[in-house]
Amino acid sequence: MSFFTPGRRWQPPFNSFKRQSISKRFLASLEKLVKGPLWGCRMCGNCVLQETAFICAMECPKGIRNGPCGGSTSEHCYVDETRPCMWYRIYDRAFKLDRQEMLLEVLPPLDWDKVGGETWGDVISQVKKNNTGKVVRGLVSRDPVVRSTTWDGVFRPVRQPDWWQGDAEYHAPNYSEPASELEMRLKSGEFVVTAEVQPPQTVSTNKLCSNLAMVKPYVTAINFTDCPSATPRMSSLACSVIAIKNEAEPVMQIAARDRTRVGLQAEVVGANALGVRNILCLSGDSMKLAPEPRGRMDIVDIDSVQMLWILRRMRDEGRYLDGREMKFPPKYFLGAAASPYASEAKFQAIREHKKVNAGAQFFQTNLVFDADRLEIWLNELAKRNILEKVYILIGITPLKTLKMAKYMNDEVPGIFIPECVLKRMEAADATGNAQEEGVQIALELIEKIRGKQGVNGIHIMAVGWEEIIPRIVSDANLLPKNGIEG
Repeated sequence: MSFFTPGRRWQPPFNSFKRQSISKRFLASLEKLVKGPLWGCRMCGNCVLQETAFICAMECPKGIRNGPCGGSTSEHCYVDETRPCMWYRIYDRAFKLDRQEMLLEVLPPLDWDKVGGETWGDVISQVKKNNTGKVVRGLVSRDPVVRSTTWDGVFRPVRQPDWWQGDAEYHAPNYSEPASELEMRLKSGEFVVTAEVQPPQTVSTNKLCSNLAMVKPYVTAINFTDCPSATPRMSSLACSVIAIKNEAEPVMQIAARDRTRVGLQAEVVGANALGVRNILCLSGDSMKLAPEPRGRMDIVDIDSVQMLWILRRMRDEGRYLDGREMKFPPKYFLGAAASPYASEAKFQAIREHKKVNAGAQFFQTNLVFDADRLEIWLNELAKRNILEKVYILIGITPLKTLKMAKYMNDEVPGIFIPECVLKRMEAADATGNAQEEGVQIALELIEKIRGKQGVNGIHIMAVGWEEIIPRIVSDANLLPKNGIEG
């Protein structure tokens, strides 16, 4: 049990992958002895305690280093309900200490050559490099600017290695012409509709192709999920290529859960060569939600913010993470997920702000059932001046049954369904009219949402009920300009 952190020490510290000198082993043992009881240190080799309000981010069961996942709550972690959500605690403490803006810095993935080793040696090296006497004088200075500059001069090179160089600044796309039809329509000011078509569970593509033909006249782009609930289906890449062959514009989802940094870069380059121009970066559902036997739940190689940072630099700077230059870099429109109801609105606003800074150009939100509560989240984004830097598509689904509504509200992280909606579904279910009531609720939400500042469209997640998408788009008077005439 750690003393200074709100979580319990349940994950063991990492061990080094290589033999180290006696001095380094001694320093690592000393660091583990001190930081272990105090902060639950896992010896990641790249300590970022100063940026995370002195709560170790590696105590997050998913190993996410840049903020909470979409299932963050004040009650507990959805991966391990016996533990608090570490990132909720980090944000909560950061706000109390007025250190919340430090959470915007894009932190690097682990360097596994350093994992299991000490960090103090790197700090000592930086002190010597910056002149020990000068550092000591700077740290005891009465001038807060001098103290802050001195501190950052020592610790920033440690947490931001040359191959990463993350910051807390906005990086606008380094191109002018839209990368995709979706980007072009959003830039033109059109209220856009996108939708999900469920990838098949087998190699047969008959149902997939028929759904594509049915849906594409009603939407600008079609999303393909990437193994939601950590359950395998046909890959989002394969579905995206099939969509292109059927003259539909795809949005390829990529879940960090199943990717290494090498696999991510290779897959995106290949997808771009095959014509994919929209990419949605997700951390992905935990293996906790997967059917047995489950894979590892304790660590991801990269999180969604790091994915955005890597892919933005590949596109705009033409280089891989390892520094190699690309003669012909990829071109794509980068998106990310947003969760208006996870955690607190002001916490999520920082998370979304960080994604925009890292490279997100559009958001597709988690499912929304409460338009008034959505306004709170949008206001928090407006306070951070990012509504003009990102396009927001609000997640909508037609509830098909009362059972579906209850399951989403009780079991799916980041989804909140108001009691009034549940009562409507309950009454409709009793009369055998649940499907129609679910459609009407969706249409009412669209009407309330479409006029809100910062909302640029909707994203329909029909959850296997693709045949209802044409009706929703038509009844909501949202047919695209090149769609079927009403």
